[in-house]
Amino acid sequence: MADTGNDEARRLEVEGEAWSEPTDTRLERDALGEIAVPLAAYWGAHTARAVRNFPLAGRPAHTAFITALAQVKLACVRANMELGLLPRTEGEAVATACGEVIAGGLREEFPVDALQGGAGTSTNMNMNEVLANRAEELLGGRRGRYDRVDPLRHVNLHQSTNDVYPTAVRVAALDLLRDLEKAVAALQSAFQDKERAFRDVLKVGRTELQDAVPMTLGAECSAWAECLSRDRWRVFKCAERLRVVNLGGTAIGTGITAPRDYIFLVVEKLREITGLGLSRAENLVDATQNADPFVEVSGILRAHAVNLFKISSDLRLLGSGPRAGLGELRLPPAQAGSSLMPGKVNPVICEAVGQVAVRVMADDASIAQAAQLGQLELNAFLPLLADSLLGALTLLTRADVMFRERCVLGLAANRAACAAHAGRSLAAVTALVPSLGYDLAGEVAAEAGRRNVGIRDIVLEHGLLDAAELDRLLSPEAMSRLGHQ
Repeated sequence: MADTGNDEARRLEVEGEAWSEPTDTRLERDALGEIAVPLAAYWGAHTARAVRNFPLAGRPAHTAFITALAQVKLACVRANMELGLLPRTEGEAVATACGEVIAGGLREEFPVDALQGGAGTSTNMNMNEVLANRAEELLGGRRGRYDRVDPLRHVNLHQSTNDVYPTAVRVAALDLLRDLEKAVAALQSAFQDKERAFRDVLKVGRTELQDAVPMTLGAECSAWAECLSRDRWRVFKCAERLRVVNLGGTAIGTGITAPRDYIFLVVEKLREITGLGLSRAENLVDATQNADPFVEVSGILRAHAVNLFKISSDLRLLGSGPRAGLGELRLPPAQAGSSLMPGKVNPVICEAVGQVAVRVMADDASIAQAAQLGQLELNAFLPLLADSLLGALTLLTRADVMFRERCVLGLAANRAACAAHAGRSLAAVTALVPSLGYDLAGEVAAEAGRRNVGIRDIVLEHGLLDAAELDRLLSPEAMSRLGHQ
């Protein structure tokens, strides 16, 4: 756009016409020369080039990341002001601008694509320019002039993209992790409620999609609740991997250009602003170049995604039919399922959860690849890592909430189907092995199979057990008890 403007200026000069800046844009300058910026924009030249250079994902950085980056900038401003390194008037104006962004303002002023070259420099400069122009405006100046507040000399003072960007990723991830933990806990609780509600529903347990042994539907729900309990604990613990930040390390972790007092103070300021238990990395060089903590956290998210897929797949299978499938569970209807088949209702919530799980697993692969592609003192692929990690956190939280509210809470047992399957199945014979022995139980199963009748019928017909004892051995209580008595 700048080149076009300059070409137009030269053309008009040759033709003897006066050149005037377009009324809807302003010209700003960076190291590459002049470039046109929308007149009303709070961002400037660096952002304009990034918008032009990176038409990739079609979406900006995650909103939680923008908030976190503004929090990091606020910590830096406060540290610099406290140490007398930044004039108070200009510093307070920048701090006010930071507060506006943290509160959710100016979000349309961050158009830089989530995926970009430069290890996040474009997003960092986008923030620097927005805060500088807003501060300039607060001090009575005009956007794009930077007479009082400069994006680099004031907003980015004693910082590098290489310490503020990864720090902001950690802060944003910690914030999103709290939401995910709550969502997992609520989903776990919903399955525990179903465990109690279905504790007396006897059904066929299946292995390798074949009838295995009797169990209760409540016990099946308990297994889903228990794996979510592990997910909840893992999510809670993995926050520890993200609390160590490299803020103050500047370019490569040596703290070059930053005063020592600032390096020790700035993380304290960030801790106060965020309320998070952040700490400065003991080895800032390591924390600047290595991204393995993100890989570890992503592995936890992948584990939760795996469990979500397994659970949602189980529900789809147990709710299949409803008349020509297993039909042991009734899934709450969410929407009409077909544009062709009247009355068809599909398990769309479970299917959507499964798709989220697959996406999160793919994000995990992206995070691992991005982390391993770091070279020497910096990882240039952090924007991909940030987009994948924060996106996965958001998707999992939304999926957990949706799954609980629109599926699990409305689950109902089809007691008739469960009883019918249990009555027809030969699976109950295994529960009789302690009383009949393996060989006799096998003969009972074989005869029941040949005659196409239930196990109960054969046992009573041959007088192998009386009805009361048989009822006791095949009761829901016996099927849910650990071992036999």
